Amino acid sequence: MSDILSHPFFQRALLGALIIGFTNGCFSAYVVLKRSALVAGSLSHALLPGIAGGILVAGSLTAWSAFLGALIAALVVVLASLAVARSSRLDQGTSLAVIFTIAFAAGLIMLKYVPVQVRLEDYLFGDILNISTTDLWVAFGIGAVTLTLTTALQRPILLTLFEPSVAAAQGVPVRALNYLIMTLLVLVMISSLQAVGCILALGLVVAPGATVFLLTNSTRAMFWGGGALGAAGAAGGMWIAHWGEFRPGAVITVLLGAAFLLAFFFGPRSGFFRRTG
Repeated sequence: MSDILSHPFFQRALLGALIIGFTNGCFSAYVVLKRSALVAGSLSHALLPGIAGGILVAGSLTAWSAFLGALIAALVVVLASLAVARSSRLDQGTSLAVIFTIAFAAGLIMLKYVPVQVRLEDYLFGDILNISTTDLWVAFGIGAVTLTLTTALQRPILLTLFEPSVAAAQGVPVRALNYLIMTLLVLVMISSLQAVGCILALGLVVAPGATVFLLTNSTRAMFWGGGALGAAGAAGGMWIAHWGEFRPGAVITVLLGAAFLLAFFFGPRSGFFRRTG
């Protein structure tokens, strides 16, 4: 165990897992309370065409080309779905489903023309063991911005989520806060690309908050407890994946899923066995 910890690549991976898991876990409280898990799932699939487009524009695959491409693609998908919903009979969920499916398919086609060798599996399912120093700084920056804003604006955000009309009456910029939450969701999901990839990013940004939600009524506990669970699941999953030679993203998701099932069956706010026994 001490031998593997002495390797720089494993130290970077462990630190990255803790940062990414904690950031996603904390923010997952807002995803669960806002009931926007399906939106998060759509956004996770919209990241792939952004990565491919970033490579085509930059001519190479770098942390910044992938980050900026994924950010622009996710924001375009969200704004396009809003535009369609507001100018047609379709609701945002339906328009989002159509647009993100088209975007994901376009990303698969674009990968054929990128000027560098790209392993599709690494972006679909992640590989945190190959995280770079630049990736670490990107994840740390996103985490710092996200946690600072959500902590400082926690009260108006919660008021907006639970009582939007009351928040508006009190002068809270409801629409601006909704856009802020959506933008932060995009950033948080981009930070998890290296850990779990596009396909499994949804689990990391939903499962921790959903699990703690089954255990407590406290929003503060959901926020910090979700962060602790996300960090533990990401670091533990990375460790198990290394020793068992599994895909880290899959193991991380399975661990968080196991925690969710335990909370569902035995938690004080669910108690499935007690209710059916």
